[in-house]
Formats: sequence, C-alpha cells, structure tokens
Amino acid sequence: MATESGARPKKAGAFDIRLIIALLIGVYGVILTVLGIGFTSDADLQKAARVNINLWAGIGMLVVAALFFTWSQVRPLVVPAPTEAEETTGTTPAAGE
Repeated sequence: MATESGARPKKAGAFDIRLIIALLIGVYGVILTVLGIGFTSDADLQKAARVNINLWAGIGMLVVAALFFTWSQVRPLVVPAPTEAEETTGTTPAAGE
C-alpha cells in the first residue's frame, strides 16, 4: 500500500486512543476483579443482594478492554503519508482547498 512517492503509510501504534482506553479500563478491571475475589466480606455481599458486584464489574471491564485491544489490532489507524506539496512547504492544505 505505497503512495506515488514510494512512502509507506504509517500506523498510529501506541498513540491509538483505543489502546489508551483499553489500558485504563483494563487496569480498573484488574483492580475490581482482585477486590472482588480477595477482599469482599459477607457484609458487602449482603448490601449488594448477595451479588459480588466488584467481581462482575471487573470481569466486564476486562472483557471491554480486550474488545478495544482486539479492535485496535484488527483495524489499525493508518496515518496518511504527506503529499509532495506538504513536504516542500511544511504545511497542510486548508479544508476548502
């Protein structure tokens, strides 16, 4: 997938917002899962109608984080290569041009 100038388009990589979202949701998911497995008392379960909400919310967040990560790997963002006009002037054309 090369352009006329022979430059290959670049992928966004680590700067893809989907990876940042996956990381944040994943970290919170791990924290909630650990809290749900190891630190939930019977009193906490009584308050939540015998549902370990930390565990279930943590698992749900881990699933969502995995979906975001998979999405970013299956459909990576491609940053278009600059055109020759952009390379010589160092600017991008305006939206109406």
